[in-house]
Amino acid sequence: MASVREWVGARATIGTVFVAAVLSVAIGILNISSPVAGGVLAPYIPDAVRITAGFTGTLTGFLLLASVFGLRRRYRAAWYSTAVLLPVTAAQGLIQSPERAAPLVGLSLISLALLVFNHRAFDRDLDLTATQLSALLAIAGAQTYTTAGAWALREQFNGIDTLFDAFYFGVVTGSTVGYGDIYPQTAIARLFGISALLITVATFAVALGVLLTPAIEARLTKALGRMTESQLDILENHVLVLGYGELTEPILEELGDRARVVIVTPDEGRAKRLTDRGYDVVTDDPSDEEALQRTRVDAARSVVVATNNDAEDALAILTARQLNPDVHIVAAATQRENERKLRRAGANTVISPAALGGHFLAESAVGGSGLETIEERLLDEQPTEPAEDGTGEADDPGTGEADDPGTGEADDPGTDDRN
Repeated sequence: MASVREWVGARATIGTVFVAAVLSVAIGILNISSPVAGGVLAPYIPDAVRITAGFTGTLTGFLLLASVFGLRRRYRAAWYSTAVLLPVTAAQGLIQSPERAAPLVGLSLISLALLVFNHRAFDRDLDLTATQLSALLAIAGAQTYTTAGAWALREQFNGIDTLFDAFYFGVVTGSTVGYGDIYPQTAIARLFGISALLITVATFAVALGVLLTPAIEARLTKALGRMTESQLDILENHVLVLGYGELTEPILEELGDRARVVIVTPDEGRAKRLTDRGYDVVTDDPSDEEALQRTRVDAARSVVVATNNDAEDALAILTARQLNPDVHIVAAATQRENERKLRRAGANTVISPAALGGHFLAESAVGGSGLETIEERLLDEQPTEPAEDGTGEADDPGTGEADDPGTGEADDPGTDDRN
């Protein structure tokens, strides 16, 4: 119940922040298109500040929407950004028009309270690679260079009177929009403009590729039922399942959370369904060397080969054994006569489910006892109590003690006649 309450609280937080973001955008656009007096705060707020708050309020709303996306993924960084933006958007609403912003202010306060109350629900770290961090720093560095340079040379530019004008020049230059309202008037200013254009455009282009490519790749690979290269690179001590057959499903259920499982199958439809269920899947030929190298068979804990085709299983075993001579390979033989062949191919353990099941069924048919207990042991369940009918079964099969611990003799009367 605690986890359910936590999830409901997190959902409520995300919902209220989303509504606050939409209100911030709507109120900002409304005040820009049809400005009104600042209400009771009008005597204390200059018109320029109030108009600026309208534009920045809209921008803050869009930033909040981006934070909502991060909150849905439980990112801690999104929690911090939302905690900063909510008071800002409430203040911007009051500056624009207290009457219009009353719902926004109230909702922002409620969202902030929910955000603080459910802070434990947003605990995921934002995993950025060194390349992505470098790209963000490059963007910040390029914008800082352009802003500082334009401000230092403001006397040689037309239209740069404030630090915000210099920042605006940097953004417009980097985005290659070029409105023409700010332009250099001297050779030195033009040279600086050329350098700023080259640096910012190149930085933005490279950084966007670096930052967006992993996200696009992750979406595509998930849609196709595949793992990304970054996920494959960190695989270690995992169980590699080569192929998919009738036995694969119970194998996956038995492994559960005891080990990380990576499945290699050529069936894209099946791979997509397995990915939707949370399994790591690579869509490729299980007997292909490159596929096994990509799935880190050299670092695998063990390899499981259990499809419905013994010939394909043998090829997969040969490839895995060649790439990792020390890995433990477990295989299932569809045909009993292929058990030795799979062992010779390199499998450490070969089980024939058909032969094993046939043995149990035959023993049960001719009156064999204890088979239910064996099945329960295999499934890690409690064994049933043995019947007290002179069958010779032990009371505690785990200890091997007879029914009469004092004599050490079994209840089977046939054993007493041997003397």
